[in-house]
Amino acid sequence: MILHPINLIVRFLLEIAALIFFGIWGWEQSDNWLRFVLAIGIPIVLAAIWGIFAVPNDPSRSGSAPVKTNGFIRLVFELSFFAFAIWTLKDMGSSKLSLIMAVAVLVHYVISYKRVIWLLTKK
Repeated sequence: MILHPINLIVRFLLEIAALIFFGIWGWEQSDNWLRFVLAIGIPIVLAAIWGIFAVPNDPSRSGSAPVKTNGFIRLVFELSFFAFAIWTLKDMGSSKLSLIMAVAVLVHYVISYKRVIWLLTKK
């Protein structure tokens, strides 16, 4: 299964946008030094999990899997990652941007239906 390069770019941009939204949301959760920890820590932790837990030979990634994960678990994590990004936008009062992000994620996964099916069949 080969994924279209434009779809991979869109996926990458969605990931980066989500990490930015996590950082902004983390910043807004506190008025003291904790805001720095949250603004930097939340995106770093989630990016690390994103990169470490992978399905071996995933065509949308490098193919390596530092911690081998079955496809269903990976798909649940990805959808949760993006759902959290969408929720953070809503929580910050950006309803329109939240809706745009939700539609973009939905369109991405619909276009990537072959990968979704592949993930669901990987043990």
